[in-house]
Amino acid sequence: MGKASVSHQLLANAGAPPISFESGAVIFQEGEQGDKMYVLESGEVEIEINGKVVEILSEEGFFGEMALIDGSPRSATARAKTHCEVSPISERTFLFLVDEMPHFALSVMRTLVDQLRRLDELV
Repeated sequence: MGKASVSHQLLANAGAPPISFESGAVIFQEGEQGDKMYVLESGEVEIEINGKVVEILSEEGFFGEMALIDGSPRSATARAKTHCEVSPISERTFLFLVDEMPHFALSVMRTLVDQLRRLDELV
């Protein structure tokens, strides 16, 4: 989970209109199959593992990238902390963004590395 400066217009052109969630709504559930990641356009989203909040994301944050990249079940639950809008990014859209904005791919990679480093600290 991290930050990525992604143009709203670029997302719209890539076919990813925002979706609204009310406070408390589950965006995706731990263990579900995931075929999208999300960019947080407005509001806040909580990331939970085993029912415990491990991160709170705000505008321009992104989440759900691991399941999109490797096709594994979701490792966490994403829940709207406040009313929020998120733009879903499918694999096709992800590849478009990587092609059009290489810094987007770098941002995703940095987020994954950050997650690995935090896990290393816990072990």
